[in-house]
Amino acid sequence: MENTENHRSGYVAIIGKPNAGKSTLMNRLLGNKISITTHKPQTTRHQIIGIHSEDELQIIFLDTPGVIDPSYELQKAMMKTVDRARTDADIILLIVDVTDYEIPGRIFKMFSSMKNKQIFLVPNKIDKVSEQEAKVVAEEIREKFDFDDTLFVSALNGEGLQKLMDTIKANITSGPPFYPKEMLSEQPVRFFVAEMVREQLFLQYHQEIPYSTTINIVQYDERDDLDYISADIVVNRESQKGILIGKGGKAIKQLGKNAREVIEKFVDKKIYLDLHVKVREKWRENPSHVRHYGY
Repeated sequence: MENTENHRSGYVAIIGKPNAGKSTLMNRLLGNKISITTHKPQTTRHQIIGIHSEDELQIIFLDTPGVIDPSYELQKAMMKTVDRARTDADIILLIVDVTDYEIPGRIFKMFSSMKNKQIFLVPNKIDKVSEQEAKVVAEEIREKFDFDDTLFVSALNGEGLQKLMDTIKANITSGPPFYPKEMLSEQPVRFFVAEMVREQLFLQYHQEIPYSTTINIVQYDERDDLDYISADIVVNRESQKGILIGKGGKAIKQLGKNAREVIEKFVDKKIYLDLHVKVREKWRENPSHVRHYGY
């Protein structure tokens, strides 16, 4: 891929606490649903890459898991993802929910060690408070760190997103495109299918279940009439298996139906989705299991 003389490109990492709206923001900026979003915190586990391309510009957005103090192996792997993203990025967006704006100290500590990077404060969910309240929140956060710019947005209704995008573009420097222009993400279809099943788990089940599961795509056959997908839902404890399957298999049938509808829309084709529940005792605490499942 040759570098056109006027081409500009760069990486933009979206960082913040769980549920600050990082995935919603990236999906809105791209105009496509790349990251799964639910009302529950810590839905994102991987670094999700979203690619925005124009004729002479390419921006690679990195959506990251919410910053937390990790308490088990899976969460440690998630925080390594955040560290990688801030190393790769040219621009960092610190996205903050204006209704919950306490920021973990580790974020400012991380910023203070970073040189030659633009760091923007992005107060989000401004549709929920008055303009004055949003400004007060931003002032309070700016006392702790000298941001390069502050951009108020509502990722949900789109307010302020054009200005944010224009500011990002203005700060992207010259460089070749990193990916083919038609690509929206570098993850394979199997990855997105697993994420869509996981999103439905978050929407359908409560408490610990979604956090205790991971999805393993065992088989993905593209056939002429439909795509055949076999997936394991891996749970942390034997007792969770029954909850997931439900009385007479009712819950898992519902999960399969909901996931199938979303996946069919995504691949634009009929699919057959075969779901199985597997128990891997304490997989989240086991480093080799965590690695095996791609974290």
